[in-house]
Formats: sequence, structure tokens, C-alpha cells
Amino acid sequence: MTLKKIVGGFAVAFVAVGLAGFGSAAHAQSQKQLDIAAARAQQKAVVGANMNLSSSEQAAFWPLYDKYEKAMDKIEDRHFNEIKDFAKNYNTMTDAAAKAKLDEVMEIAQARVDVQKEYIPQFRAIISQIKTTRFFQIDNKLHALVQCQLAQFVPLVRGPGEPAPQQ
Repeated sequence: MTLKKIVGGFAVAFVAVGLAGFGSAAHAQSQKQLDIAAARAQQKAVVGANMNLSSSEQAAFWPLYDKYEKAMDKIEDRHFNEIKDFAKNYNTMTDAAAKAKLDEVMEIAQARVDVQKEYIPQFRAIISQIKTTRFFQIDNKLHALVQCQLAQFVPLVRGPGEPAPQQ
């Protein structure tokens, strides 16, 4: 299976996980946990299938990868909470709320870059420069695909009394 097919499947699963929070409480929560576990396993499989790590590299890479993903999960949780909050208010957004929303989106994007900058030297210390670059390419592709999928579901903001924007 090609990276594109695997990543595409992962993106769809991850979007479903992110949007699961819009359903009923108890059932949606347990389903969301299962979906998150499946999406994480699929993501790890994509990384593993494309890194070409030796046995010694694997021993050092996977614990650092897990630590990195844990840091990124905090940012993704923040992002999904921002999207859920936006979904509740996008039809009646005030200028102040729109400003706060955009500021939060930019802070989330910066937090992601900050985590990457923190972890790049750590990955460089345990695998080659080429493999470090490859890992961050894979990570960025996965993130971009998820963002593209999410963008299809997030409506454009409108203020009170404004007609719905063309999408």
C-alpha cells in the first residue's frame, strides 16, 4: 500500500475522531476512544512503514516518537476544542470573539512549530539527518491531510445578521 493511500485513510479516521465529540455523550466518548486508538495505530504504522529504521535505530526512535506524539496530542486536543467551540458560535460571532478565535488558531499553529523545533535536535541525535527530515515530512503530510479534511467541515465565520458566506 502506498504512503498516499495509508495517509489518506489515516486522515479520514483522524477527522472522524475529531468530529466524534459532536455526538451523544457516553456512546460517543467510548467510540471516540476506540477511534483515537485506531488512528494512532494507523499513524504509527505509516511512520514505521516509511522510516526504514534499523533495529538499533528503532530502539531509540520509538520511545522518542511516543514522547513527541504525546506533546503533539496536547496541541491537537487544544485544536479540536477550538473547533468545537467555533462550531457552537460561528453563526453569531462578534468582532471580539472572532479576534480571540483567530488569535487562538495562530497560537495553536505556533505551539505545533515550537514542539517540532524542540524535538528536531532530539531526533537528529538518534537517527540520520535524512531520516529526521523524512520523519518530519511524514508528520507534516499527516497533519496537512487532516487539516484539509477538517477544513471541509468547518464553515466560514459570519457575524450577526450577515448572510452565509459562499464556500
